Amino acid sequence: MTVYFIGAGPGDPDLMTLKGMKTLKKCPVVMYAGSLIPREVLAEVEDTAEKIIDTASIDLDEISAVIEEAHKEGKDVARLQCGDPALYGAIGEQIRRLEEFGIDYQVIPGVSAVAASAAMLGKELTLSGVTQTVIMTRYEGKTPFPERERLPQLAQSGATLAIHLGILRIHKIVEELIPHYGEDCPIAVCYRTSWPDQDYVTGTLKDIVQKVRDKGFTRTALILVGHVLDCDDFADSYLYAKDQAHVYRPKVKPETPRTVKR
Repeated sequence: MTVYFIGAGPGDPDLMTLKGMKTLKKCPVVMYAGSLIPREVLAEVEDTAEKIIDTASIDLDEISAVIEEAHKEGKDVARLQCGDPALYGAIGEQIRRLEEFGIDYQVIPGVSAVAASAAMLGKELTLSGVTQTVIMTRYEGKTPFPERERLPQLAQSGATLAIHLGILRIHKIVEELIPHYGEDCPIAVCYRTSWPDQDYVTGTLKDIVQKVRDKGFTRTALILVGHVLDCDDFADSYLYAKDQAHVYRPKVKPETPRTVKR
């Protein structure tokens, strides 16, 4: 018996990986958080799974009890996590329980909200000469924060920021970022990315608070901040530069071009 932590992606069922879907189909017990994962993701197993349990309203002990029962019955469990399980998936404490119980587990990665939101915006989050770093974080709330990871400290890098779980404190976020990024720095707030009702708003640190309030975003939103979001003044990548040789594109080209077998 194995518990599979499966990255369900940001919402669109088509954004679950093939491996994730194949694994989901073979598990008789399925657990998912209905507040974060649309039921449509389970369409392929609605008629085949023995149990489908919405974990949104139950706690860790109750989740563990379901897994222990499945373990006794020798039934694999699919534990669907929104986005990618490694990012704010709260799988650490679940895995700790499984290791205490001696239950096998595997983690299957998924498409993150950061990747899906960048795709929705049609943006690359790393541009030559602008920034080569993306920092994924969340705004400080109930979760304890090391001093070195508080937003003002992270902002000193000038990197692209992807801020989770902070939409209710957008005004505080803006206050803390302006000294480091400037009022004119671009920002995007992406709401329920890849869901049927997905939406987003863009602006600058100077005007985004009012724009978010006008939209009425109060939850399930990702905040992206950085000059890469509105920048045409960047260098072409060396990846395809004509004068940049590398092992796959030597400076002295062979007389016969390499062909790909079909």
